[in-house]
Amino acid sequence: MNCKVEKTKNANEVKLEITVEAQKFDEAIKKVYFKSAKYFNIPGFRKGKAPMQIVEKYYGKEIFYEDAFNEVAGEALEEAVKENKLQVVSRPDIDVTQIEKGKDLIFTAIMQTKPEAELGKYKGIEIKKIEYNVSDEDIEHELGHRQEHNARIVSIEDRPVESGDIATIDFEGFVDGVAFEGGKAEGHQLEIGSNTFIPGFEDQIIGMKIEEEKDINVKFPEEYFSKELAGKDATFKVKVHEIKKKELPELDDEFAKDVSEFDTLEELKADIKAKQEKQNEEKAKYETQEAVIKAVCENIKVEIPSGMIEMEIDNMLKDIEQRLSYQGLKLEQYLQMMGKNEADMKKEYEPQAIDAIKSRLALEAVIKAEKIEVTDKEIEEKIKEMAKNYGKENDEEFAKNENVRNYIKQGLESEKAIEFLVKNAKIK
Repeated sequence: MNCKVEKTKNANEVKLEITVEAQKFDEAIKKVYFKSAKYFNIPGFRKGKAPMQIVEKYYGKEIFYEDAFNEVAGEALEEAVKENKLQVVSRPDIDVTQIEKGKDLIFTAIMQTKPEAELGKYKGIEIKKIEYNVSDEDIEHELGHRQEHNARIVSIEDRPVESGDIATIDFEGFVDGVAFEGGKAEGHQLEIGSNTFIPGFEDQIIGMKIEEEKDINVKFPEEYFSKELAGKDATFKVKVHEIKKKELPELDDEFAKDVSEFDTLEELKADIKAKQEKQNEEKAKYETQEAVIKAVCENIKVEIPSGMIEMEIDNMLKDIEQRLSYQGLKLEQYLQMMGKNEADMKKEYEPQAIDAIKSRLALEAVIKAEKIEVTDKEIEEKIKEMAKNYGKENDEEFAKNENVRNYIKQGLESEKAIEFLVKNAKIK
């Protein structure tokens, strides 16, 4: 394999001319023939038994070229990128210039490469001090959550529905007198005041008695996810079957004993406060780091290749797709619910992708400028921590994996760069 590299007129873009030896390409053709021979049906031969020369004569000598190209091109391109130490950030634009049996395979690949950011001011960045204090209301709010979690549900039979009740209802929705899909349920439990239904629906349940039936008139919001229903007037036929109510436990020492390891309510409050203070410290630390990085990014000069942005957006969408899968949803279903298509979503995430790329490039520039280094010992310690988290404590292959080590090295370098920037910032 031979490779010539030249820069194109575009910034951060290279053109590779790659030559694969004729012998290697011919071997790839034979390999493809043996893989696909069983599919060829040629008169005078049993299916899959026709010699390669006959197949080429019958279908044309180019019959195996595309698959043979795919056999060798990927490996050759990967080798060329590695040999020339290129940091590629886009998919290659391939053009075949010579492809023929018995001759060298020649093709070109145009690819965008990772740019370097030119740092502006990055030391002495001025930002406002970020601080969060724990108030009595915060503690009471957390206690309220714990009360809700430990509430007792009791049946109500001597009064109509009130706000805060849990009503068991049947309902069916109609638009212009026609029932619509997804608008019917039986035995549905609805907490009145939770605002989980269309605005106005829950308010009209208040005052209804057990076994009472009623028509409830509402209007779907203009921004409702279903375009067929958005902005439409609807009537729901509703019947109440049961009324239940949450009984919250008293906030006293007995409550503290029931829900925690503490003997008194004051001890529980002190523990809640301590935990919230720690959370607030972490939140302030994270937001301070983000503010400093954002300020540094505003001062850098860099031209981000379009392919790098596209790949970043694709990775974001893959993350979203994975998170949706945990909820039993596919990306297509989610987009349909939101009234969007993939192109809309990509456009929406473009600014976020650019910010993420800028942050990484800025940190890499700081690492280079300040000669920030990570020791082997630091990498080993992080690998042990990571292996423990992933249940790979005795996995030697994991510990020696170069990709894992590089990932950890880059992460630790970035952490040190962030610490450096915050330490040298002017926080007022």
